[in-house]
Amino acid sequence: MATQANSSKIFHRPELARKLAQQILHVSPTSASSSGVFLAAPRRTGKTTFMRQDLTPALVASGALVIYVDLWEDPKADPSDVIVTSIRAALAQNEPALVRLAKGWGLGGAKVGGVEFSLDRVGLGKDVSLVQALSALSETSKTIIVLIIDEAQHAITTSAGNDAMFALKSARDELNSNQHGLRVVCTGSNRDKLAMLKNSKDQAFFGAPLINFPPLGAAYVKWFCDHTDDLPARLDPDMVLPLFERSGHRPEILGAAADELRFDFALEDDGVNERFLAAVESQIAAANDDTMRVVHSLTPIQFAVLCVLAAAGERYAPFEAATLEKYRIAANRVSGAETAIEFPAVQGALVALQEKSLVWKASRGVYAIEDIGLVDLLRNGGYLDGL
Repeated sequence: MATQANSSKIFHRPELARKLAQQILHVSPTSASSSGVFLAAPRRTGKTTFMRQDLTPALVASGALVIYVDLWEDPKADPSDVIVTSIRAALAQNEPALVRLAKGWGLGGAKVGGVEFSLDRVGLGKDVSLVQALSALSETSKTIIVLIIDEAQHAITTSAGNDAMFALKSARDELNSNQHGLRVVCTGSNRDKLAMLKNSKDQAFFGAPLINFPPLGAAYVKWFCDHTDDLPARLDPDMVLPLFERSGHRPEILGAAADELRFDFALEDDGVNERFLAAVESQIAAANDDTMRVVHSLTPIQFAVLCVLAAAGERYAPFEAATLEKYRIAANRVSGAETAIEFPAVQGALVALQEKSLVWKASRGVYAIEDIGLVDLLRNGGYLDGL
């Protein structure tokens, strides 16, 4: 059962964290999870908070050394740089590992334990590889290392990011064979994109299990109602739960609705739950309207490409003849006139959709919808019919 821990400001899920930590650290001989564990959950549903506030402490309590990497923190940074920086930071906190590397490689820089060493020498194509760096951490800490990569799908948007994932695979193989072990936990907000890291044999973590991260539910809603104690009357969890589910299990929707009520100084006791219901519905509609406002600003060819991609999902092949015909159908539908579809226009539309953060592209040319919630909006609006 999920319960509240020390801080009343955060909803904690210690039992889920304990079970997940156990599965990560203690791998059955018949399990593929030694290859890595992949967890998918929509954005803004509490995944990152859980990783930082619940899973990391549970892993540490079990004796693991945890390295946390957030590839969404700086979307403009190359994912490889973010991964390398996080591993360097872990090294910086482990002087014995630094001394081992410095003595082994004779690298110049700041003095560590009387030996000169520079962390700039650690990384892809550097004097000290990620395999060697993580091996030194493993040897000196004498414990299993867990590398958590949040929004891991961004790693395959650049060639260097791809290289970093293969370097981590090599480190995983080395540490699981000869050291205390390395577990790689990858999370993502889009299951289709996250699957690209492990579905094909040419990917670093081929065969790793991909799991839908359990969404927040009734326990969270009860906690939310119990802690929203500054309204004229208590919120009814039985009424709030279906609202929360309709909002896509996004805590910020409930929080924004509660704020509306907090500043409604004319609100009476008997109107709290009805007013909260209306506020949540308003927040959901506003979020959807913001997304669709961007969609409705697209040109006919951009709109057509977006809809065909949303309808096709993993089967999307942008330049096949059948796909071009679907573009024509979708573009004609929105423009009301015959629209010529040519390869350069499709390519330009895909670039424009990426710039508007509607479409995501892997470095090997595979495309996906950026926010999976947009697919539901387009489908519910009838825009994907016949595609």
